[in-house]
Amino acid sequence: MLLTTAKEMQAMDRAAIESFGLPGRVLMENAGRGAVQVLVDHFENIGARRIAVVAGRGNNGGDGFVIARYLFQKGMDVRVYLLSSTDRLSGNAAENLQLLTRLKVPVIEMPDPPAFDKHRSRLSTVDIWIDAMLGTGLNADVKGFYKTLIDFINASGKPVMAVDIASGLNADTGHPCGAAVRAQVTATFAFAKRGQVVYPGSAYTGRLEVVDIGIPPFIADQTAPAGRLLTIDHIRRRMPERGMNAHKGDTGHLLAVAGSAGKTGAAAMTAMSAMRIGCGLVTLAVSRQLNSVLEVQAVEAMTAVLPDGPDGVLSMDALPALRRVMHKKSCLALGPGLGTAVETRDVVMQVLQESRLPVVLDADGLNIVAANPSALASLSVETVLTPHPGEMARLMATSTAAVQLDRIGCACEAARAYDAHVVLKGAGTVVAHPDGRFFVNPTGNPGMASGGMGDVLTGVIAGFIAQGVPPGRAARIGVYLHGAAADHLADGMGPRGYLATDVMAALPRQIQDLQRGCA
Repeated sequence: MLLTTAKEMQAMDRAAIESFGLPGRVLMENAGRGAVQVLVDHFENIGARRIAVVAGRGNNGGDGFVIARYLFQKGMDVRVYLLSSTDRLSGNAAENLQLLTRLKVPVIEMPDPPAFDKHRSRLSTVDIWIDAMLGTGLNADVKGFYKTLIDFINASGKPVMAVDIASGLNADTGHPCGAAVRAQVTATFAFAKRGQVVYPGSAYTGRLEVVDIGIPPFIADQTAPAGRLLTIDHIRRRMPERGMNAHKGDTGHLLAVAGSAGKTGAAAMTAMSAMRIGCGLVTLAVSRQLNSVLEVQAVEAMTAVLPDGPDGVLSMDALPALRRVMHKKSCLALGPGLGTAVETRDVVMQVLQESRLPVVLDADGLNIVAANPSALASLSVETVLTPHPGEMARLMATSTAAVQLDRIGCACEAARAYDAHVVLKGAGTVVAHPDGRFFVNPTGNPGMASGGMGDVLTGVIAGFIAQGVPPGRAARIGVYLHGAAADHLADGMGPRGYLATDVMAALPRQIQDLQRGCA
């Protein structure tokens, strides 16, 4: 599913009208008619409910007028509250308002607070709101009367269908501009917008339904939006296949350099998660002090015993052994639970520079390179970085708040800067590629806010790479399956309390469901 910016959507609208010759009024008619179908599909017993269309004077309001016309013609109790005087309307919006007048659809002018106060008692009886106030072009904070009205709608406790986008929501970043309507469902037109699928925008959007308004596909191809929403079909088509005569030597050998005293679980989960998604062999490279512990935790994985450094941490003394064990491996997972001791930093930086294996860099591996991020740009192998927002902030020399303010933009900037595939974890995980493309993952839930989830994801992505899946593709498959496994657990066990090892155990079932088309 395509994800567009506000400017990309405006360009496609303009091309459809000016170059292709599809009248703007036809686009508006298609949008309104499709939105009515979304409304009917999502709200029960709609014919017995009072519906208020709150409309601005722009094209978003014009879409609302079309919706009101169709609802009125179906015999429904609908009123339009116009946040302007009628003489200020123009273009397609004014033309559709004239049709309402001819049909005698109730249209109440409510351009200011006194008019709102006059109709407040009637508005308090509304059963369903249609939000057609502000469109995707909003570029300033919502203040004054509009903010008052948005707050009133949100406080009413009644369901809202947003027209194209929840009023007040930034279409590109997903952050409210001062205030935003909280919709239960959004009927968005032509293509989903970036801000509707990343947090917090997804919370304001509710269920997202994309309405086809007739823009020809070649116009989208010419505009070439960089963003996509991951879908089950996208993932299923890219899953690695396995022949009937496959053996463990055919299905990859992952080397994981992970774990330290107190954090052996991170290493074990990374290794075992790779095996859960089908990696044939996994070797854990660990210090002698940790070996006996990890041999018990990760029974099916092998271990390569490294010389102990000071206090058992990974040190340069381990480098010759690491060079030997890297031979004939398929992928390197580096960082989970590794620690950030000075000695460990030196060996991590050296291994990165010498590695000829594709690398998945996570956790302490990321924290180590954050002190010298320019080293990432000089790597000779494909790299997947899997930061959470705090780690991303360190990599990009910014604040966590700045990362969260524009998750897509930050992930794409990091992918370009470090010539790496970047997995920015969190609600709506973003997978950004060096070529400018990015994908937003719709799977996962708040129950994943638990220790070890990132270690499992590292193992999943690295395990797919070890099986021969290109690193960027492995990142997309990995985040989707990881989140889908957690969603399965949330449905069966409850919204919280399941563990990272539970997600790991659920992975094979998710692969089966994915292949059957029911993940």
